[in-house]
Amino acid sequence: MRRPITRLFSALTPGGERNLLDTLRQERTGGVLLLVGTAVALLWANLLPDLYDSVSETVIGPHALHLDLSIAAWASDGLLAIFFFVIGLELKREIVAGELRNLSTAIVPIVAAVGGMVAPAAIYTLVNLQDGGDLRGWAVPTATDIAFAVSVLAIVGRSLPNSLRAFLLTLAVVDDLLAIIVIAVFFTDEVSFGPLLAGLAAVVVFWFAVRRGVLTPWLLVPLGVTAWAFVHASGVHATIAGVLLGLVVPATPEATQRALRLPELPDDSIAERMEHRWRPISAGFAVPVFAVFAAGITFSAGVLSDTVHDPVAQGTALGLVLGKPIGILAATLLVAGFTRASLAPGLTWVDILAVGLLGGIGFTVSLLVGELAFGSGSAHDEHIVLAVLVASATAALVGGLALWQRDRHHAALVTS
Repeated sequence: MRRPITRLFSALTPGGERNLLDTLRQERTGGVLLLVGTAVALLWANLLPDLYDSVSETVIGPHALHLDLSIAAWASDGLLAIFFFVIGLELKREIVAGELRNLSTAIVPIVAAVGGMVAPAAIYTLVNLQDGGDLRGWAVPTATDIAFAVSVLAIVGRSLPNSLRAFLLTLAVVDDLLAIIVIAVFFTDEVSFGPLLAGLAAVVVFWFAVRRGVLTPWLLVPLGVTAWAFVHASGVHATIAGVLLGLVVPATPEATQRALRLPELPDDSIAERMEHRWRPISAGFAVPVFAVFAAGITFSAGVLSDTVHDPVAQGTALGLVLGKPIGILAATLLVAGFTRASLAPGLTWVDILAVGLLGGIGFTVSLLVGELAFGSGSAHDEHIVLAVLVASATAALVGGLALWQRDRHHAALVTS
């Protein structure tokens, strides 16, 4: 089987548009492009730092609509709304038709996700109680990058049980939901309720349109952009608009049949169709471009030394690398020990530990939360980015190796 990057380039041939879109929908491709975007950022920022800063800080957009933003801000506030729209679609499908539909099967990964956020936040807080610490970044190490984590699992986990992948997906989806709540509650300074209500009204019109079976992009895309613009103007982080839009889309075949007035039950839902259409844009453009403008730090002896001695960077790295596996494993042990809940058939505690190690890949959402927590121009900016990059790479390597070992173990059980 060809590697994702090979398939990507082979798709860029005459008549290869369909192959390209299918390639971009694959989980491993999203992780590869995220790494490519990060590599471009690091090379650009270190080889041509003045040009990188100039492009990042270039302001475009209409001032009258309060959308005169830098290119870097457009990447984090605008393009990531597409990423969060896809997450919203995934959340809706999981809630109404997936692992989150039945609490009895979802309770273990849900509690694991909560533990995987509480422990990193606690470790960050403890580290930052020392002189020079800053508690504003407590949420930076609490997120798991679903695209990156699932990509690693897809690469090394060919023989792992499906229940392990379901556990990781459910954990990551709940993690994303909690991260969205954290962003909305803790990183919104002032709210202008007029624009917020206008944004919510646009979401309601979007909901009404899809419920009535009106799926033309000529209506839905302008409604989505309108909702995003008003939410952005309200002071609430604009990516929340993407989540809300995803959550109002019908996500079951029954709801789709009613919305489209179909004579027979369809095989897929409107949410699945929209995710199929928008995932290539999210994975192939939005997230890699965000990485280009979020991960560009200039390496120097001074920056490396300051990062090592910065409690913010220490708490971020330790929270991701140690806090995630500790929190996920401890929470899973507690819910199994004090309730009737148990692991899915075929899973062991070693499997859960391996997933916990992989959960330390923070990346996209961690970088976003770092920007929101400290703002641009903070003394901690570069330190947070470097800490997230190093911690995510460490978690990917250690978690990937652990899952590879578990993959060999499960493969041996099948052949024996």
